[in-house]
Amino acid sequence: MGGFKLGKMTLGSLFKKPETVLYPVEKKEAPAGLKGHIVNDVDVCILCGICQRRCPCAAIVVEKPNRKWTIDKFRCVQCGTCVLECPKHCLSMEPGWPAPSKEMYIESVDVPEHPKPMKKVS
Repeated sequence: MGGFKLGKMTLGSLFKKPETVLYPVEKKEAPAGLKGHIVNDVDVCILCGICQRRCPCAAIVVEKPNRKWTIDKFRCVQCGTCVLECPKHCLSMEPGWPAPSKEMYIESVDVPEHPKPMKKVS
């Protein structure tokens, strides 16, 4: 009985589009709903540290004195908690798969200082 199912599946796949692609040459489109990886818009970031406190994997480190925002992408599980909790909405999930790498690295971003608004004198 199992041979009939296997034969049906084999014959059916002869007439369908293949599920696999030639990876280095062709890349598959990202499916809808793929979370992807975290991207920080440093022009909006205020280094509040909420993303660091909310990250369940401790993948994000915020250093206020050095004005650095760091993420360990190999530790991140793409849960999106940091994106939801960010008060300035500077974090976003960019769809797509990360590029393959030979060694582990930590992505660090320097956050520029924002000019303080001038007080109005009345």
